[in-house]
Amino acid sequence: MPYVYSQGLRIHYQIDGDGPPLVFQHGATSTLQTWYDLGYVDGLKQDYRCILIDIRGRGASDKPHDPAAYDFSSYAADVVAVLDALQIPQALYFGVSLGGRIGFAMAKYAPERIQAMVLGETHPYMRPGGPFGPGKIDGTDAEAFITAFEARLGERFTPEKKAITLAHDLRAIAASLAGDRPSLEEVLPTMTMPCLLYCGDADAQFPKVQECVTHMPNATFVVLPGQDHVSAYERSDLVLPHITKFLHTVCTGRDTATVR
Repeated sequence: MPYVYSQGLRIHYQIDGDGPPLVFQHGATSTLQTWYDLGYVDGLKQDYRCILIDIRGRGASDKPHDPAAYDFSSYAADVVAVLDALQIPQALYFGVSLGGRIGFAMAKYAPERIQAMVLGETHPYMRPGGPFGPGKIDGTDAEAFITAFEARLGERFTPEKKAITLAHDLRAIAASLAGDRPSLEEVLPTMTMPCLLYCGDADAQFPKVQECVTHMPNATFVVLPGQDHVSAYERSDLVLPHITKFLHTVCTGRDTATVR
């Protein structure tokens, strides 16, 4: 397994496909394997060098239980460490949910490393930590964790999604959710790179995603009717046509992509 070291932690990544480099950053209770399971890699690896990263605290990356390890400058540093190891000065970026928020962090801390962004189901505004953290829900009680996380999303997990979530180190994920997530909204007017944002209109985050797009100078917003936070992630058949068209436009400068 390929790894890089970032701030003393091992960060696992994987490469598939060939073409312009495209970084993938998954959601809070996913791993890089999720991109395969949901069909995103198969849909993009023919045209892009897919650089899939296990976000710290997930998958085969190190999993600290200290909330201080999960600030957004650190998440961005992990992406930069992978790009440095691969000697890639600039890449395309695709992040969903937590991975999308890390995209906003990249725009703040390392904008020169990003050519264009696809950001799904995410916004940069402050988000309260809620019930997670030391002295609260710390991941030692799996059912309490699931209940709290569902309340955070405003959605219920499918049995499949619940099983995937329970396979994680829940103490690490709880640590990553502890405390308020500070706003990154000051970066929005500076995001001059092409950006595609999408969100289901049944997602509780939809109004904030819709709002943040109005403050971005070079953004396109796609609404997925009837989709919530979990289902929009799972419906690669709905999302991929928009992504492939957008990335083709970015990489060629011509809006002539064939939707497949």
